[in-house]
Amino acid sequence: MEVTNATGRRKKAVARVYLSKGKGNVTINKKDYKVFFPTTVLQGKVQQAFEATETAKTYDVKVNVAGGGITGQAEAVRHAIARALVKIDEDNRAKLKVDSLLTRDPRMVERKKPGQPKARKKFQFSKR
Repeated sequence: MEVTNATGRRKKAVARVYLSKGKGNVTINKKDYKVFFPTTVLQGKVQQAFEATETAKTYDVKVNVAGGGITGQAEAVRHAIARALVKIDEDNRAKLKVDSLLTRDPRMVERKKPGQPKARKKFQFSKR
C-alpha cells in the first residue's frame, strides 16, 4: 500500500499529510478531524480539496499539524491535502488551481516596530 506525503503551510501552522487508499477516514494529531476541528466551517476546509477533485471517501488521511491557531491549521491541512492529490494524479492540478487550493497564502503577521506599541499602532501624540 503506497503512502503519499505532502506539506502545507499557512501563517505559522505547518501540516504534514500522509494519504493512502482507504474509506475516507481523516485523522489529525491522532484524533478524528471532527473532534480536532469542532466547527463545520473548518471541517469543510479540510474536505474542500477532496470535493474539488471528486475523490471524497477514496483516501485515508493522517495529519500531523503544529503551530498557529485552528484556522491556520485547517488551511495548512487543506493546502497539504491538495498538494498530495496532485502528487497522486497530475490531472487534479487543474481542478485544484481553479479554487486556488495549491497557492501558498503568503500573508503573515507583521513584525512589531521599535518606538511603537504594535506593528502599526502609534503611541498617543501630544501637541503640547
